[in-house]
Amino acid sequence: MAKIVSGAATSHTFGLPGNAADAAQRIADGMLEVGRRVRASRPDLLLIVSSDHLTNFNLDFQIPWAVGLADSYLPLGDLGTRRVAYRGHREFATGLMHFAAAAGFDLIGVERLTPDHGITVPNEMINGDAGIPIVPIYINTVMQPIPTCARSFGLGRIIADYVASIDDTTRVAIVATGGLSHWVCMPDSGRVNAEWDQSIIELVISGQGERLGQWTPEKITDHGGNGGLEIATWACMAGALRNARGEAIYYEAMTPWWTGMGGIFMTPQS
Repeated sequence: MAKIVSGAATSHTFGLPGNAADAAQRIADGMLEVGRRVRASRPDLLLIVSSDHLTNFNLDFQIPWAVGLADSYLPLGDLGTRRVAYRGHREFATGLMHFAAAAGFDLIGVERLTPDHGITVPNEMINGDAGIPIVPIYINTVMQPIPTCARSFGLGRIIADYVASIDDTTRVAIVATGGLSHWVCMPDSGRVNAEWDQSIIELVISGQGERLGQWTPEKITDHGGNGGLEIATWACMAGALRNARGEAIYYEAMTPWWTGMGGIFMTPQS
């Protein structure tokens, strides 16, 4: 049967080095190491869980969870990422949508998507030649009401059950992107809460990802800013990996980018 062969989570922004060139290099090296480990698990498919930055969804389309159904995706090209088409995987994505619906989870299918940096930055670090097909999953973290980490963790469990139900040898890697602490267009813009960031990383890599469900959107915003709401994607990945443990690959309290930057790699239990 199909199986999840690896999981990872990483921040998804990248800025100019400025006066923090050493930290920027450590972040780049860390992202590339996450990518190397994901590729080493030999996935046939990348399931990338991200937020959308009002590129595909806006106040006219307020969708809590969505999955891309297309055969290919042309990126937006923001943050200097390349506009190279990514292959999709319609069969997997459509099957997941129907499986989730049968489980009582409304995962909305979307044909036309233009991935922004939430997808493209980590995908370039992992899948630089765009050779591995992707299935993008979006969790709304910018429009109220914000989906909870508990519900996103539940979506991860559904993803794991769906993969286990597939009667072939497809190897799936699931990559969560976003976070960590950052305040966007708020009075605390520029603040980074390194202690909170490290606590989130430790929960996930110690196999306690389900405890992210205790973090309500309001509590996350207080401690990690409105950008910290993107840890819902980490909760989804943790749900899919169940009780797996992992390793912290990099962390920087990158105040020049107004963001706590971190990445982890998870190995599924045998």
